[in-house]
Amino acid sequence: MTPAGHRLLQLCSLTLAAGAVGLLALAARGSSPGPEHATHSGMPAMAGMPGMDHGTTATPGAAPSGGPGTAGMTTDDGLTAERDGYRLDSPAGELPAGRPASYPFTITGPDGRAVTDFAEVQTEKLHFYAIRADLTGYQHLHPTMAADGTWTADPAALDPGDWRLYASFTPNTGPRKGKEFVLGRTLTVPGTAASVPLPAVGGSATVDGCTATVQGELTAGKAGPLTVTFSRDGRPVTDLQPYLDSYAHLSAFHEGDQALAHLHPITPVTGDHGGPALTFYALLGKPGNWRVFLQFRTAGQLHTAEFTLHVG
Repeated sequence: MTPAGHRLLQLCSLTLAAGAVGLLALAARGSSPGPEHATHSGMPAMAGMPGMDHGTTATPGAAPSGGPGTAGMTTDDGLTAERDGYRLDSPAGELPAGRPASYPFTITGPDGRAVTDFAEVQTEKLHFYAIRADLTGYQHLHPTMAADGTWTADPAALDPGDWRLYASFTPNTGPRKGKEFVLGRTLTVPGTAASVPLPAVGGSATVDGCTATVQGELTAGKAGPLTVTFSRDGRPVTDLQPYLDSYAHLSAFHEGDQALAHLHPITPVTGDHGGPALTFYALLGKPGNWRVFLQFRTAGQLHTAEFTLHVG
């Protein structure tokens, strides 16, 4: 599949959100929890996202064809540890609170062996995400892999509570070569967990002096455009820089089950002058609130804007 075609699939994994203020919503397909390692509690699945087609790129200006279930769309949302014979395994069911600690894991294939050959997607062979049950503490990491297929993620210090960890990858060989997966597992961080209420719904967020505003119409079951506009001190931002081969990375987590959607804009990368607007295509999935983390870079600095968006 060509890079352009591969990205088009990713866009379909988007979930559209909008509200009176013009909100965006990312959706994930509901999945029943799959089997997990004995040391972990059951979790729902995330893979490639309810359509997270990590690293794929859609043709600029072109909306994805078809609807839910369209051929080529990714339907994983990180709520299961296993799909199509591929499995995320880890000997770690806990990590200590308040200090950095490594998280080892492997991806096993249908033959039961650790997978060691992964396609590079968005400049990386595996993307790793972490979020606490109250949708705080978001981390997007890029682990290292040993020759035997053991990956090591090094998250920043985690607060006490229940966490979900996700691995997004694409096998480069085997029966599902070229297919995007997002698998997830739960993790406990011992200690007294102070739950943080989900912030109020809103379509605008300011971080490091940059304001990102989301606009779009909520249409259940239909793919549609979502626009994110960037400004600084009331002036358009036109110096967005590529980060992992895209001008932005949007991760959204559904309140309640932590289903994940990960999206990239269809706006092509043309150097260090992206903006002020980026276009996504979203497909509405689950109703309810989503916590959204939008990562973008300017002047060599990575920013993460956070929103709470509602999908009706």
